[in-house]
Amino acid sequence: MTYVVFFALLLLITLLATYLKIESNRRKAIEAQKKQFNERVSQVGSRLKSKLNELVEAKILRPKYAPRIQAIVSNFFVVQKHTDENLQTLEDVSDLLINTLSNELTKANQIGNGQSLEENIQYFVSELPQQGISYNKTFYSEALPNLIELIKTNDVLQNLDIKENEYMYLVHSYYAEHCNETISATDYGLNYASALKHKNFYGVQFHPEKSSLAGEQILKNFLEL
Repeated sequence: MTYVVFFALLLLITLLATYLKIESNRRKAIEAQKKQFNERVSQVGSRLKSKLNELVEAKILRPKYAPRIQAIVSNFFVVQKHTDENLQTLEDVSDLLINTLSNELTKANQIGNGQSLEENIQYFVSELPQQGISYNKTFYSEALPNLIELIKTNDVLQNLDIKENEYMYLVHSYYAEHCNETISATDYGLNYASALKHKNFYGVQFHPEKSSLAGEQILKNFLEL
């Protein structure tokens, strides 16, 4: 009887030790998953913050608007569960926003339409929710992708068929000096603005209807805005 009790106690101790070991490993695994999850969230926020700082330095984004855009990441889990599926949604929509901002900044540096991009971003910010509770699943899956599209700038001169230093038909003796609205320049005796854009208004100094295929492409781009 003594041996039976001894072996029973030994078995119980072994089972308890095994359970405690399994429970400890389970907790460590959960902690590791939480740490990895939080690191992914932090990386999303850091990537967006870095891009916003770049826009601020380029004077495309006003510093006061950066926190409003950063809230897209920081408010994501206010009303949504901390699941891998939701985190993937955050990563995807954040990448879409960052890539759009990167592409538009590159475009602004190339063709000088920084003011148009600045205006589009200001409108984007104005349409973001004011309260954290409004950053729900519907906002991220439907509203935000549509808002990101509004950041993109349209340009009648931006088309792969219109190359740098393309020839246009100019006969006027008057010209416009360079300004924030300049989207194209001509160098003929002096360098001046030959195409301007202000909000949804476009103007060109040359005759697109007399500028061969390139002029036709400009008119086509304008009709497709």
